[in-house]
Amino acid sequence: MSLQAYRHLMRAARIAFEGDSRVLTAAREQIRTRFREKASLPASDPSIAPAIQQAEELAIFLKSNVVQGRREGDTYKLRIHEHTERGDNDSIKLGGQTIKMDGKRCCSE
Repeated sequence: MSLQAYRHLMRAARIAFEGDSRVLTAAREQIRTRFREKASLPASDPSIAPAIQQAEELAIFLKSNVVQGRREGDTYKLRIHEHTERGDNDSIKLGGQTIKMDGKRCCSE
């Protein structure tokens, strides 16, 4: 299970930091260091499960929410890939309106 989390995190770092070898190298080293710190713990240790869960969540976050930008003149070019989460901006489109879901007030001005 920890090997799977390790692989997911390494793949997510590769996707998130593609083209930036300095940051990718630092991320890989940090991942290796953190996993080595816990490598000697027995599988029954209660701190293992939360650490694996955190690694899986971090992999998802890196893959879907980290976007790199590169300055090109006076503008920035963003590297958005197929894993990047794209919102639909529905909450922005509504402005200051009150929204009701299932008859309950969920969002207000």
